[in-house]
Amino acid sequence: MAQDTAEATKARPDGQSLREADNIDEMYLTFALGAEEYGVGIAGVTEIVGMQRIMSVPDVPHYIKGVINLRGKVIPLMDVRLRFGMPERAYDERTVVIVMDVGEAPIGLIVDGVSEVLEIPPSQVDRHTQFGRASSRPVIAGIGRIGDRVAVLLDTEVLVADGDIALPADMAA
Repeated sequence: MAQDTAEATKARPDGQSLREADNIDEMYLTFALGAEEYGVGIAGVTEIVGMQRIMSVPDVPHYIKGVINLRGKVIPLMDVRLRFGMPERAYDERTVVIVMDVGEAPIGLIVDGVSEVLEIPPSQVDRHTQFGRASSRPVIAGIGRIGDRVAVLLDTEVLVADGDIALPADMAA
């Protein structure tokens, strides 16, 4: 999987390779949830890891599966399927954890599988004000158009903004 991810990070929608000068704010890690494609800004992604033993934590929302110990760092895990009200499914060899720094805290997003890193310029993104309620801060940052495909681009700060996600300070240390 590591080689697949490394190869995927070299792709652009137009088939050209990524350059160091490419704007990181226009780059998204895309992943699958069921038949749909989603994306998160690559700037917040620290790593992608396979599923590990999850320790349950009481009194958290149903979409928080627990925590993992990743090289001595406690990372809470959010099952993005459950967060979006999708049916739960068994984790398999393609299921991965996207570890991100959101705000000042790490969080792991459990997804069905990663696709690739894509550069999606602002001209190819339909902003969230065109979708759903404009009055509240939606989890959808925009819809990215990549050739004939589309990816729902997520605002990770809103995705994990639920105050119930925060671990007690003594656990997170």
